[in-house]
Amino acid sequence: MVTDYGQGYATRSEPRHRLPAGLRAPFEARSWREFGYVLLSLPVATVLFCWTVTMVTLGAGLLVTFLGIPVLAAALAGCRGFGVLERARARGLLGLEVADPEPLRLRKPGAAAWMGAVLKSGASWRHALYALVQFPWAVFSFSVALTFWSCGWALLSYPLWFWVFPAYAGEGGIQLYGDAHHSVYLDNPFEITVTALIGLVFTLATPWLVRTLTTVDGLLVRGLLGPSPLSARVVELESDRGVVVDTAAADLRRIERDLHDGAQARLVNLAMDLGLAKEKLREDPRTAARMVEEAHGEVKTALQELRDLARGIHPAVLTDRGLDAALSAVASRCTVPVRVEVDLPARPAPAIEGIAYFTVSELLQNISKHSGARSASVDVWRTEDRLMLQVTDDGVGGADASRGSGLAGLAARLDAVDGILMVDSPTGGPTRVIAELPWRG
Repeated sequence: MVTDYGQGYATRSEPRHRLPAGLRAPFEARSWREFGYVLLSLPVATVLFCWTVTMVTLGAGLLVTFLGIPVLAAALAGCRGFGVLERARARGLLGLEVADPEPLRLRKPGAAAWMGAVLKSGASWRHALYALVQFPWAVFSFSVALTFWSCGWALLSYPLWFWVFPAYAGEGGIQLYGDAHHSVYLDNPFEITVTALIGLVFTLATPWLVRTLTTVDGLLVRGLLGPSPLSARVVELESDRGVVVDTAAADLRRIERDLHDGAQARLVNLAMDLGLAKEKLREDPRTAARMVEEAHGEVKTALQELRDLARGIHPAVLTDRGLDAALSAVASRCTVPVRVEVDLPARPAPAIEGIAYFTVSELLQNISKHSGARSASVDVWRTEDRLMLQVTDDGVGGADASRGSGLAGLAARLDAVDGILMVDSPTGGPTRVIAELPWRG
């Protein structure tokens, strides 16, 4: 047993077997489960095929009346019910996890709305298509699997037949047992040996043949009884849209808070100080001059805060000169020395460029605040159609995106544009964070 701590979690390797997989296959539980799946497929597919053909044909014929639509809806609902059974059978015997298809979307309650939702659902029609396709495939796979399995074991056990059904031979045969008056002989040992070897080949090959057949079954179940790729993508986009909206709302709240607590407060104090200086101008010019000087300093501070805020929204250097100059500017403000290396043949999409900038900026802020590092590095390059970012430091490590920290927010922001954030930060360091973004958003 070997423990592997790669990727942040412990896994144990599979136990070592003395026999190779080819010799173990006929006796493994997996092979028998797959064979049982193929045997069960024929009766299940027969019932499902008969139901689908009968009900759909009947419903189509009754469309000239008001009964056609309810019958068709019942036919498709029955197919969806069989789909639940088929997914459970694939899960139990093949270990195939297939998610449920997209549910019916009822715009309003009632039987008419339910029938309309069933008939409009693409998943319902995919279930009906599965019933039509699965039946001929089940007949074929049942015939092939049962033939190979029975022939293999029958030929392999051929020598035992001479003990179950005693064969008596003449004096030229090979004596198996008995005395001089009554003996059992085998006339042709070569035939028996060849037959057993052929049976052994069939027996060893049958589990792999059945596994191939069940692989096709798995593709049918996953492709026709699971969620469609389009619906899964829609769900993913809806989730990503929620992340983007939440991120934008959080950014707006941050900007509002920074303006209210920073520059706005300073400008209010500045206005009050200038008003007091105006009143003191005639009575005490020196005090008024001192107050104006202080107000001048407040103006500089407020301007710097506004510049920092504008840089946090979208820095002008990023728009004008690209990632190389923008990241170098961010690195210069880090509390530890940072080496920046950007190797890009061209500039990525503006949205991706902005996300890359803020990702590196956030990671360098984390290094300044939490890492205790003495040095860090930023590397940016392109691989095919992906923009790669790598930020490393020699700090104390222990960073974990699963704890709901700022790294989790970065991962969510990257995921919204089909990006990936990978964190490798063992306790004691060093820390390496790799971000992967699409080149074009």
